[in-house]
Amino acid sequence: MATRSLLVLTVVLACVVAGVGNAAAVTLSSRLIHRFSDEAKMFRVSEHRFASSWPRRSTVEYYEKLLASDVQRQKMKLGSQFQFLFPSEGSQTVSLGNDFGWLHYTWIDIGTPNVSFLVALDVGSDLLWVPCDCVQCAPLSSSYYSSLDRDLNEYTPSGSNTSKHLLCSHQLCESGPNCENPKQPCSYIVNYYTENTSTSGLLVEDILHLAAWRNDTSNTNNSVQAPVIFGCGMKQSGGYLDGVAPDGLMGLGLGEISVPSFLAKAGIVRNSFSLCFNENDSGRIFFGDLGPVNQHSTSFLPSPSNGNYDTYIVGVQAFCIGNSCIKETNFKALVDSGTSFTFIPEDVYEKVSLEFDKRVNATKTSFDGYPWKYCYKTSSQASPKIPSVTLVFPANNSFVVYDPVFLVNSNEGVIGFCLALQPGEEEIGIIGQNFMTGYRMVFDREALKLGWSRSNCQDLSDAKGMNLTPPPNPLPTNEQQSTPGDHAVAPAIAGRAPSKPSSASSRITEWRFYLLRLSLLLLKLHIVLDCLVGTSYFF
Repeated sequence: MATRSLLVLTVVLACVVAGVGNAAAVTLSSRLIHRFSDEAKMFRVSEHRFASSWPRRSTVEYYEKLLASDVQRQKMKLGSQFQFLFPSEGSQTVSLGNDFGWLHYTWIDIGTPNVSFLVALDVGSDLLWVPCDCVQCAPLSSSYYSSLDRDLNEYTPSGSNTSKHLLCSHQLCESGPNCENPKQPCSYIVNYYTENTSTSGLLVEDILHLAAWRNDTSNTNNSVQAPVIFGCGMKQSGGYLDGVAPDGLMGLGLGEISVPSFLAKAGIVRNSFSLCFNENDSGRIFFGDLGPVNQHSTSFLPSPSNGNYDTYIVGVQAFCIGNSCIKETNFKALVDSGTSFTFIPEDVYEKVSLEFDKRVNATKTSFDGYPWKYCYKTSSQASPKIPSVTLVFPANNSFVVYDPVFLVNSNEGVIGFCLALQPGEEEIGIIGQNFMTGYRMVFDREALKLGWSRSNCQDLSDAKGMNLTPPPNPLPTNEQQSTPGDHAVAPAIAGRAPSKPSSASSRITEWRFYLLRLSLLLLKLHIVLDCLVGTSYFF
């Protein structure tokens, strides 16, 4: 109980050395003092710490400080109650084709009363924004888009009872230093990778309506209203005026202003989320999803520019075509669902595309309006043989792209296909949405890892509908690498394992390890005994 000021803390230190049979145990006791007790105050005031802010017992301030701690603990508990969180209109995502830039979208509800928005999903940026009090926005009428059956909406802060402007004094207001008055509304502008594409306006706070799947036997959904900060997008430019994200975009990046960051900081779910894109242009999004235990994974890398974990960057050790990995094709890549297709450094692209061209039994051609260099005609007599594409990550974790091509259609049906891969101008590539198709992609922001497992993207509340088996490693056991047009060479991806030590050397190492542990424990015990004499510990 919080008001109990004196407890007995018993610590038992047992040092047992395997093979020796002797054990030493020492029982120590110490007084455990309440953090706001008079004894604690005397100690801390004598140390000139917290003297002016010490709460008096039974005052409002005293109970407020205790309550603040309890609230934080309750948030942590709440996070364990909900395994998955998803938009209130459902976890489904959908790709609407060329009308919407081939990205995946989902419906979200914002405000009170709630208003629906069809937002693009983008792990390459942080901010959630929607069209709002528009000065320059994309058309919102369904008549403008062939794939929509209802009009898109525009957000109005004055139309929501729970909306409020973010002030310049807020810690998440990047434009704060340029404000004339700290109490004026915070403005924002975000520029994107696509040339001349941006959104700008004011930051607001409002309710994002979500549904939570309980992690218990009831399998029931609970309504969750999560306060989030997002962009009131008054002015868009570039691709955002041409049909890409006309109704807004949900940034899922690592920044503090992203939706996953708000949900995790509030203690609603774990700091992770998953995206799943199916072959039929449908998919799922789940917040709090850590993925199956047997998924493949690789660690995120810090940004080369500043050493921080700003974006989801991974290290590709090799690029493989079929069962052959191409020499010197390692590179770093940004994992970005907001990019429709995949880009790799130009030198890697030349090696990969040439090897792909060698293995395709189809006639090379070109199609007007298509950006890809390596395109092929299809024949009605025989199906083309398309080799698989594989990215190899550390520890031989393989990411197989089973359908690396883009089909070319006409009125007669499929007339060809292109390798949906492009050379990038930067040293860092981009793993786009097309390479993620068929996978449950887990962005574990706690462990800073990317996880993946083959999936049919069914609702995660139906465990039987999910294929949780990781993809098979397509590489041969001897893992050959090859230079395009050259013979196989010794593998250089995984390196060579060190030779196994003899049993005698293993026993010597084992005994040295036990003796070292015993010495360290005895040293710690000596220090603890010296420190605990007449000393109390504060909690």
